[in-house]
Amino acid sequence: MGAKRLSRRSFILGGIATLSYLYFDLHSIAVKRYTIKISKLPAEFQGFTILHLTDLHSKEYGDSQRDLIELINRQQFDAVAITGDLVDKSNSSMKPAISLVKGLQSKPIFFVPGNHEWWTNYQIKSSLEDQGVHILENGHFKYNIGNSHIWIMGVDDPYLGRDQLDRAIAGVSDSEPKVLLAHAPNIFSKAINCKIDLLLAGHTHGGQVRLPLVGAVAVPGQGLFPELDYGQFTAGSTNMIINGGLGESVLPIRVYNRPEIVLITLVSFP
Repeated sequence: MGAKRLSRRSFILGGIATLSYLYFDLHSIAVKRYTIKISKLPAEFQGFTILHLTDLHSKEYGDSQRDLIELINRQQFDAVAITGDLVDKSNSSMKPAISLVKGLQSKPIFFVPGNHEWWTNYQIKSSLEDQGVHILENGHFKYNIGNSHIWIMGVDDPYLGRDQLDRAIAGVSDSEPKVLLAHAPNIFSKAINCKIDLLLAGHTHGGQVRLPLVGAVAVPGQGLFPELDYGQFTAGSTNMIINGGLGESVLPIRVYNRPEIVLITLVSFP
């Protein structure tokens, strides 16, 4: 009898611990930081920091995104990049996304759409424009500080085959620093060929479920155990950062993979 009680108690305590861990992974936002070296980065952009957000999927972090915005406001950054899927096809409410954007308006905001924007008829576009967001659909923006500049460019969703990188980089010199926003990371090889310095992407959610020493179990468009799942990837002079995102799709679950905001600081080569 004593052994049975102990076994039952262990089972219950183990279940509580597992549920607590899963809740923590689902709701506790991590802050991830990267430092990226860029050749010929103007002195005025030394230390320039981009806040990268992606894949909110209409998720709410407190009333009017209070908890998320409070976390963001404790960080130091110069511009905001949002790489799609602010909404979700199963929850097309724009309120969580617009509440977030309203809390970020002290900094310039750049946005590219993801597949869930298109799966909800891109209804959020006009609301984002009303909030002063720079929408980059196969286009670019010359970001000036003093007499120097970098290029922030964006493509429409590569996952749906809507990207036109040639249009986005038209008229931009190979020697000028370029930051590219794209929803999905399968544009990486094109970015390498076009000498993009930094590519910011999302879409994968880091797989949502990750295994120690293995990584993501599956990612849409890449299948099982994908190569481009999460984190930093480098080829030649091109760096790509895949953000694990803030929300979830299909199932509200994350394992070994907390939601995150990402801060990328640009520095010049020594």
